[in-house]
Amino acid sequence: MTHENDLADNDLANTDIAVLIPCYNEQAAIAKVVSSFQEQLPSATIYVYDNNSGDRTAEIAKQSGAIVRNESQQGKGHVVRRMFSDIEASIYILVDGDDTYDVASVRSMLDAFLRERCDLVNGRRVTEIAAAYRFGHQFGNRLLTGIVSWIFGKRCLDILTGYRIFSRRFVKSFPALSTGFEIETELTVHALALNMPMTEIDTPYKDRPDESASKLNTYRDGIRILWTILVLTKDERPFFFYSIAFSVLALFSLALGIPVALEFMETGLVPRFPTAVLSASIMVLAFLALTTGLVLDSVARGRREAKRLHYLSLTWLGQDRRKPTPVLK
Repeated sequence: MTHENDLADNDLANTDIAVLIPCYNEQAAIAKVVSSFQEQLPSATIYVYDNNSGDRTAEIAKQSGAIVRNESQQGKGHVVRRMFSDIEASIYILVDGDDTYDVASVRSMLDAFLRERCDLVNGRRVTEIAAAYRFGHQFGNRLLTGIVSWIFGKRCLDILTGYRIFSRRFVKSFPALSTGFEIETELTVHALALNMPMTEIDTPYKDRPDESASKLNTYRDGIRILWTILVLTKDERPFFFYSIAFSVLALFSLALGIPVALEFMETGLVPRFPTAVLSASIMVLAFLALTTGLVLDSVARGRREAKRLHYLSLTWLGQDRRKPTPVLK
């Protein structure tokens, strides 16, 4: 243990740090992940939540010194919701149990978290190993990150990372409605919607151990994440969502109606009367969508204000605001 790490441990001695590791069939990697965090953060409490593993994940994690608990509902979203509900701490570190993330990067992530008083620090994955971060996953991540940035604001470049640090007020104000890998998107949107202080730190990313297999299905989970983005957009940005519906319907109505209107202006006749009725009906639907967006936007603003007030009612690290913030040296 270096002197630098000793200083950091002393600075954080009175701060409860919980390392949260959701696991499903990770017996090949979990011991390495637990021991690495024990080395980097000896004062932290490490929790491994086993999600119906069919191997020795829970047994190995317990032998390695972690506190092992179980979540019977299958899916990472269920596990994260259970973790956030059960565990009381000041700082929460969430990381996958597959040993693909660089544990040593927790130092720089904690430094940014404490220095900038963030509620969320993302570990942005950086790698040159093709097998670790396949092209399909990279492309999907960039596409989904771009969509979220377009709708909610560009404040991070990796919305699907599994390596994050949270404040207590983030964790205890997070609704956790997702069930699977789309929980990563919900975590990011929660911070963006409430305009929380957040930052992103580049972290090395490596491939899994040979005996470990990825649980992420590129297409199935990609579609579920995209659907989650649409639902969150409808809930958090309803005017934006319904404005798109208005634009599509209005353009379709005009495409049908303009030729009919031009023909009427030239001849005074409406030979395509059903088309005219259809065009008018679609335009009515368009304005109905726009009105719905305006009404729901007011409702969403009220909900957002209520969530913001609840978030502000919680202390940043669950400690007295008059106490000095710990400093990581």
